Amino acid sequence: MRLGRVASPDGVAFVSIEGTTSDGVAKEIAEHPFGTPTFTGRSWPVADVRLLAPILASKVVCIGKNYAAHAREMGGEAPQDPVIFLKPNTSIAGPNSAIVLPPSSSQVDYEGELAIVIGRPCKDVPAARAREVILGYTVANDVTARDQQRHDGQWTRGKGYDTFCPLGPWIETELDPTDLEIVTELDGEVRQRSRTSLLLHDIPKLIEWITTVMTLLPGDVILTGTPEGVGPMQDGQTVSVTVEGIGTLTNPVAAKR
Repeated sequence: MRLGRVASPDGVAFVSIEGTTSDGVAKEIAEHPFGTPTFTGRSWPVADVRLLAPILASKVVCIGKNYAAHAREMGGEAPQDPVIFLKPNTSIAGPNSAIVLPPSSSQVDYEGELAIVIGRPCKDVPAARAREVILGYTVANDVTARDQQRHDGQWTRGKGYDTFCPLGPWIETELDPTDLEIVTELDGEVRQRSRTSLLLHDIPKLIEWITTVMTLLPGDVILTGTPEGVGPMQDGQTVSVTVEGIGTLTNPVAAKR
């Protein structure tokens, strides 16, 4: 099932999306998409609604340097254990929403990633049971003010600006995430291309590691890490991240005005 969140003529709603963005139908879900969704009976052509970020997370948990080649391009060795950090939920943006470049940064980078969406409250989840707590998967861009990340010596400011966590276009609930292609394009030019099979720490390990530290809640998002090829974006450009089996997340880039 494809789960999304849309702005329709009748307001904002969670939906199940059948078909494509050009000829599909968005069927309204009552209340929330967790568990077994129930439907209101209302629906709209996907072309007549605006896709929003597909989930409202209480927190976004991110994994740093989870591809060996990316760790090398950042000037370090791959970490033995997962490196986790947080982005605020106010950084979340939806498909086609602008990534806003803060005037205080001279280098804002794209980072295409596979994202996990959590489906139920969980703590101390063993890797063997990780699938039980996953609602599905979506596409993410872990936008980073690289100069501020380097300057500060920690990542909160450089990762935390409003619009620095685009998510979408929807959540795919039926997906094997073990070997999916990830491609990031900037103005149509491929800048990142890799596969999730190259993750240093796989999804069950990540969920086990994170939940030893903190409780995850329904809708929380885990960004699994970005492959090599990260680089800067400029005002007026467009960045697209595609994850095989899910779809493409596209966002324009704009200077703050």
